[in-house]
Amino acid sequence: MPRSNAPRRPVGRPPVTSRRQILTAARGLIDEYGWEKLTVRRLASEIGVGTTTLYSHVRDKEDLLFLLIYEYAEQIPHPELPSDPRERIITAAVTIHDGLAAWPWAAEVLTTDGFIARLGDSFLWLVETILAGAVDAGCPPEQTVRIFRSIWYYTVGEILVRAHTSHRKMDEQDPTYLNPYFGKADGPLRHPHLAAIADRWATLAGQDTFAQGLRAFVDGLLAQSPAETSESPNPEPS
Repeated sequence: MPRSNAPRRPVGRPPVTSRRQILTAARGLIDEYGWEKLTVRRLASEIGVGTTTLYSHVRDKEDLLFLLIYEYAEQIPHPELPSDPRERIITAAVTIHDGLAAWPWAAEVLTTDGFIARLGDSFLWLVETILAGAVDAGCPPEQTVRIFRSIWYYTVGEILVRAHTSHRKMDEQDPTYLNPYFGKADGPLRHPHLAAIADRWATLAGQDTFAQGLRAFVDGLLAQSPAETSESPNPEPS
């Protein structure tokens, strides 16, 4: 009987697993169940390999999440930068915001200080742009770090509040949604200004004012003198 010329698959050898395959499967699990539910064991089962095989590609869950964020950040296009330092800062910050707004779970992962050391050139380029803009605006290096951190907190906070709010949307058709918290039906209002706007609160809070707020925020940060932003020393114990 003639032998087949088809190649024979080695017996007992696990299938080859690529980084792209791992990251694609991980993103699928995150999209379906959330990043908190992602585990290396669950991902290995999804791909059809042993956990030990997966650990040869990633150290742990945190490493896997940062690999995902790194890959995603590399796909964010670099914006054309204006010549004005203030506008460069704003352009870079809006780019960071818009990129993370599409992946709000990544913003949550990046809430730990020290994350910058784990990111690639594309994200670091945006950080560098903000720092350089602050330097060109006359800020010393120490102040540029505080400016970036302040912008980062504002940006991530806005993204996470909107992401969490989307899971429990206020009923904009019910004008009594907030009123019970702001006043009394049978007596004087405890919070008259809040009560007066309660029926429009959800609509107004849902407006996208990030860029507008960012501009005012950056103006205030750049207007501060280095002395105003310096950290006050800890008082000596009595």
